[in-house]
Amino acid sequence: MILEKQTASVDRRSFLRAGGMAAGVTIFGGTALQALTMRVAEAAPQDKGGGKDRSGANVDYGPISLAAALNTGDRWLALPAGFEYTILTKTGAVMSDGRLTPRAHDGMGAFAQRRGTTRLICNHEIRFNGEAVPSQGTFVIDGVGSYDPTAGGGTTSIDFDPRQFRTSSGGKVRDFVSMRGSVVNCAGGMSLGQRAWITSEEIVQGPDTSPATAKRHGYNFFVPVDTDSPVTPEPLVAMGRFAHEAVAVDPRSGIVYETEDAGSGVGSGFYRFLPVNPRELSKGGELQMLAVKGQPQADLREGQRQSKPLSVEWVTITNPDPAGSNDVFNEGLAKGGAKFNRLEGCWAGDGSIFFSSTSGGDVKNGDVNSDGFREGYGQIWEYRPRGNSGGQLILLFESPDGDVLDSPDNIV
Repeated sequence: MILEKQTASVDRRSFLRAGGMAAGVTIFGGTALQALTMRVAEAAPQDKGGGKDRSGANVDYGPISLAAALNTGDRWLALPAGFEYTILTKTGAVMSDGRLTPRAHDGMGAFAQRRGTTRLICNHEIRFNGEAVPSQGTFVIDGVGSYDPTAGGGTTSIDFDPRQFRTSSGGKVRDFVSMRGSVVNCAGGMSLGQRAWITSEEIVQGPDTSPATAKRHGYNFFVPVDTDSPVTPEPLVAMGRFAHEAVAVDPRSGIVYETEDAGSGVGSGFYRFLPVNPRELSKGGELQMLAVKGQPQADLREGQRQSKPLSVEWVTITNPDPAGSNDVFNEGLAKGGAKFNRLEGCWAGDGSIFFSSTSGGDVKNGDVNSDGFREGYGQIWEYRPRGNSGGQLILLFESPDGDVLDSPDNIV
């Protein structure tokens, strides 16, 4: 979280423009493009007020201003009138298991529990920089229940009870370390049936890299929702060793879709994992990379047309656990796979898989990749599975301006 001291209120429409269009947007199904287009219009400056749409519903919450958290008094968020919040976790705070809360909170899943409570499983995007003594805010490294005792990343779990929202706890019942010994846990996603959180490492690192870790990294890990203590994780090797970002599971087929954020100037792929057993990903399966039919090695970073479906096929990755940091992508590209620019968020809904390209698009933001590609303000893509065929890929939205959408990351 970035904290700023502000005393002036912020115009709601300016907030929407600056923040992308994420607040309150539903982009599922056949109306996805219309929903996004409507949000662009709502975020645009208005000559006249009114605050109602054609159905009479409110379309504007009004101005936002700094508000104090109910349980701590910290003034961290600016909110519209009538909204409230509490703070559940802070870096360095003592958790229920006696450990200190790690730094670098990142992607998180919310899982419904019994009696109206919610379990949150949160990634901590902590890098290992080769320090002899772990720096402040990393997970305690003692080897117990840890995948790699030299790595200081992992996940924490928080149990939230809305009935305690206005108490000093802010609704937090307990929090604890649920997985550790990984690096750069950025995003991930929920498993089939929401039985577990899949946490993803956004870096390829190991004994042969500098800085070196004791074990190989660049994997997904499985964190069961019902664990009340640190799991001893094993990497889901068959899902690929690359710079993972997010995953989304098709609830009908159990196929897991994965995004890659290899960074600027490298090229990233969109993958699917066909598990032997969708409920036990550790049993293995087949990793494939998306390709465009009739356009081998298609460069989708720019020059694309919105709403024009592209026919898709999938190329098989024969070595999902290579030594090199970009070997999975390079194998897929050599077989005709498509190239994106920094894929991040991924979400399944209404029969489609949605994902974001942080720096794709024709309208440029001024940054230039190491390969000469001029970065765009971002793209939102939709993949539609179609029976036994490869399916269709649609550029759902491409940002025309940084005030409308600027470098999208996670998506929901």
